[in-house]
Amino acid sequence: MTEHSAETSKTARPPLLSRLGSLGPLLGLIALMIVATALNSDFLTVSNLSNVATRASFIGIIAVGATFVIISGGIDLSVGSMAALIAGSMILIMNALGAGGGGAGVIAIGMLCALLIGAGAGLLQGTFIARGRIEPFIVTLGTLGIYRAVLTYLSEGGSISLNNTLSDAYSPVYYGKILGVPFPIIVFAVVALLGGLILNRTRYGRYVQAIGSNEQVARYAAVDVNRVKVITYMIQGICVALATLLYVPRLGSASPSTGILWELEAIAAVIIGGTALKGGSGRIWGTVVGAILLLSIENVLNLTSIISVYLNAAVQGVVIIVVAFLQRGKRS
Repeated sequence: MTEHSAETSKTARPPLLSRLGSLGPLLGLIALMIVATALNSDFLTVSNLSNVATRASFIGIIAVGATFVIISGGIDLSVGSMAALIAGSMILIMNALGAGGGGAGVIAIGMLCALLIGAGAGLLQGTFIARGRIEPFIVTLGTLGIYRAVLTYLSEGGSISLNNTLSDAYSPVYYGKILGVPFPIIVFAVVALLGGLILNRTRYGRYVQAIGSNEQVARYAAVDVNRVKVITYMIQGICVALATLLYVPRLGSASPSTGILWELEAIAAVIIGGTALKGGSGRIWGTVVGAILLLSIENVLNLTSIISVYLNAAVQGVVIIVVAFLQRGKRS
């Protein structure tokens, strides 16, 4: 009886611990908010929280796409450079079309072109990875350099700016609000909701998780692994494009420094949210929390003088390493 009770208790504990573990990102965010408020009462003001959520929207949208990539067992190091190229390209297109004035129609065309460029870049990368049998790290490391070099060439080493007329017409995409909620936050929420539904409620989402768990077994189960991988990288490219077309009206320009370290922030948000680095499992809501937590850390550094704001990237790097260390052994 004693041995039976001990065995029962052992089997009863993991589900509870698993549930608590799954809430880790949310508990971490709550703890950070408590500490941040204690350090600076301005943290919990509506304006500051709105600012954090708005800034988190860009990385969060990219991170939703990165969640699919990482769950499938891949990685994308090119998202920051891809965003820079998309931003510069769409500005050049809109400037060319709006030379005689332009307005909503020109902006709509620019947005469509951004989405097409993002999807095309994802298609290209996914094809090399899936059908070319090249490691995702190598492909996306290569495209990281290519995308930024092309933008540097297009901008001649400087910046590409949207003309004033179009900039004024485009600004509501970033600065506009619906029922008092900034537009980027609304788009982030919609993208996260769709991402969660696709991952958890569709056959494609199950295939993504199956491939990340064991690609060979997925192939034996008649899953079209190559097709799923290509679609996954296309989703990532579209998410990068969505984040970029929301980001462009903020500054109205693009330069070789646009999007630097966005890949670090996106990957950090995904793994902080509980997605396994080795693939096979993950959750969109965790990625959302991870993105907000990362930007909250940056905001706390701005509001306090505990650590220099110039060390923000270092803090994110440490977070990635720590979470990766804690994840070791989750999957054999």
